[in-house]
Amino acid sequence: MSRLKGKTSKGIIPWIFLAPFLIIFVTFMAYPSIYSIVISFTKYRAGEFSYAGLSNFKYVLNDPTFRKAIANTFFILIFQVPIQTLLAVILANFLNIKRLKALGLFRMFVFMPVLIDTVSYSVAFSLFFSNSSGGFVNSIIGLFGFEPLQWTNVGILSKIIIITAVTWRWTGYNTVIILGGLQNISADLYEAASIDGATKVKQFFEITIPGVKPVLLFSVVISVTGILQLFTEPNLITKGGPVNETLTIVQYLYNTGFVAFNYGVASAGAYILAIMIAILTYIQLKVTKED
Repeated sequence: MSRLKGKTSKGIIPWIFLAPFLIIFVTFMAYPSIYSIVISFTKYRAGEFSYAGLSNFKYVLNDPTFRKAIANTFFILIFQVPIQTLLAVILANFLNIKRLKALGLFRMFVFMPVLIDTVSYSVAFSLFFSNSSGGFVNSIIGLFGFEPLQWTNVGILSKIIIITAVTWRWTGYNTVIILGGLQNISADLYEAASIDGATKVKQFFEITIPGVKPVLLFSVVISVTGILQLFTEPNLITKGGPVNETLTIVQYLYNTGFVAFNYGVASAGAYILAIMIAILTYIQLKVTKED
């Protein structure tokens, strides 16, 4: 009997330690996810939910505003991710120079934008790119004799602000990821390549890029996922304007769910977004032939 009690207590103890995590996971992850799936098949009217079938998904897919949000998001993605990745690779190679003085200081400066909260830096960028002649960027433009630009009143200029802001914030984060990959490449490979007469450019494409391919892929995947979930920057800097020119998918879902209180449509749109992220991630992995 005592042995049975001992075995039972040993079986319970691991679950006791896991209990806090399981409670938090079920409360804040599992239950909301399942509940949102249920809501996506319902309509909210007069404080009650009624079954609506696939009508919410059909509405989202046929909504011109949602299509506009997809186009805006992918426009930002197509330009921002390559620019950010290129800058991250350049900075990572610079920070990987062993003989560089004050290396730790440079690394801190590169990573520092990540430590600033999203709201604060978004507000700062909205002031930098103010439409008035007193704005920081317009002041610099004025020094060269040009008229101030209406940054938030012109669609393409508004997109440039968002791309610039997101790139400034996350380039350092991706730099650190790629830097970790660079530091795992053996120096012997570069020495052997130098002896064989390989130039620095050839070493970069033949040794560096293949060596950091896994972390580079990881960096691109999380960057793409981040852009598809972009919300704070366009919401605070441009407010989705002008005329929905910077409206993103998550902004559309927020406006639909928490402004228009159309929870069913917002939940359906959220799962359409989740499917899009899954498909894009799968394509990226297949294209690069990574498991």
